[in-house]
Amino acid sequence: MTIVEPDGAAVLHLVDVSKAFGTVQALSGVSLKLVAGQVHCLAGENGAGKSTLIKILTGALHRDSGEFRIDSDPVTTATPSALRAAGVQAVYQELSLLPHLSVAENVFMGRLPSRSGLIRTGELHDRCRVALDDLGLTEVDPSATVEHLPAATKQLVEVAKVATADQVKVIVFDEPTTALTEAESDRLLEQIRRFKAAGVAILYITHRLEEMFAIGDWVTVLRDGELSQSGPLSDYTEDTLITAMVGRDVTALYPDEVREEHSERLTVTGLRRTPDSPPIDLVARGGEILGIGGLLGSGRSELLLSIFGSDSIAAGEIRIDGRVVRPDGPRSMMNAGVALLTEDRKVLGLLPELSIRENVTIASLRTGSRKGLLPRKSQISEADALLDSLRIRAGSYDQPVSSLSGGNQQKVLLARWLLTKPKVIMFDEPTKGIDIGAKGELYDVINGLARQGLAVVVVSSYLPELLGLADRVVVLREDAIAGELPRGASEEDVLQLASGATPSLRNDRSDTAVGQNP
Repeated sequence: MTIVEPDGAAVLHLVDVSKAFGTVQALSGVSLKLVAGQVHCLAGENGAGKSTLIKILTGALHRDSGEFRIDSDPVTTATPSALRAAGVQAVYQELSLLPHLSVAENVFMGRLPSRSGLIRTGELHDRCRVALDDLGLTEVDPSATVEHLPAATKQLVEVAKVATADQVKVIVFDEPTTALTEAESDRLLEQIRRFKAAGVAILYITHRLEEMFAIGDWVTVLRDGELSQSGPLSDYTEDTLITAMVGRDVTALYPDEVREEHSERLTVTGLRRTPDSPPIDLVARGGEILGIGGLLGSGRSELLLSIFGSDSIAAGEIRIDGRVVRPDGPRSMMNAGVALLTEDRKVLGLLPELSIRENVTIASLRTGSRKGLLPRKSQISEADALLDSLRIRAGSYDQPVSSLSGGNQQKVLLARWLLTKPKVIMFDEPTKGIDIGAKGELYDVINGLARQGLAVVVVSSYLPELLGLADRVVVLREDAIAGELPRGASEEDVLQLASGATPSLRNDRSDTAVGQNP
């Protein structure tokens, strides 16, 4: 274990900080030094203590012991307002914007330019325009009401709010790119580089390792509430960083295993989402993992929603185990043996106000209960067994599902669909927003489902994941199939097909060939 602090004077310094919640020790003797003009990444699995540490240094929680200093001065009043006044700002996943106010009013909240008690609207909008343009938000009107903005735009407005704050010394970014596209993420990272050049100390938290290596200078790794490692990020590879985070050697997240292929379980023929859209033909066999790739807006998620019956189709035929099934709605497709884990589990999947067990059994009520209202005891027992097998980390299955980490929430959603005994299971961005340890567990589960003879379909924007899991990858472009790639294809092959270029590698299996987009 190597623990090295960065050189230079500390802008913010936590020394030997501990925090407990009852009998649970969330942090134990953790130190963190942030230096001006440096991006310091904080890494660790969910439950490692990252959130607790962030809340302590932003004033949302008070430490039980240890030192807290800003510019070598002890922090005696560690409240959010006091720390903001001292120059500590934060951009969280959960936004602090006020939805009924304008973009400009949110960006300059508490600092609105005024004269004789009246807001100088013209000056306010001009200053906001400059801040938005710096983030590439040229299309956003400063007078627009925040509640009508897309989620990704709201996240960038939150960054603009921090960027315009007075005397910023430290900025904490907590999973800031979760809701952003690749282009939006690039704009954010460029803004962070400008903060760094201006001498701001950055603490950056993300589950995306590629972002850490793109933006970070230093990394501190937490594991089980303790300091695991700390040092220059250049000393690490992705594999060694993962090993530091999870405490075990992770040499192969994506096992190259050979599974027995079965007959066609899902057959899609001539599917058109609209009368004018090109037809889609594809096959998913039992025992294989079919990947679906493509650029944002290529129709990947929409294809899954159409197959599942959530989105209507203009034409086409869907067969499950050779039997024609009409996608009249999710219930009809679920009864036919199709399951879908959606990209946004909080909006389209989980019911946060219900318990873990209720979230698992709810999809099976109509088929498994006598009156369609309450699950049978057998269903509850089976649900608990599934939760146990997926190693859900919870004190009780009666606790709210909203209390779980992202990885455990995804497992709950998976348990729900496994209880319906699916033949085909589709994953849309299965590891979005979850830590690397939980990703490895989900990859094992996905491979296990294929070994059991299910047809598994995976949509993923993360190309190493897509290529590492899938036996074949179908690439979409503008709602059409651009081509198919076999296992062993490169990221460049996928991007060439997705963008319209000619790939260097094609799957020449005639029995699995798919249509080309003209």
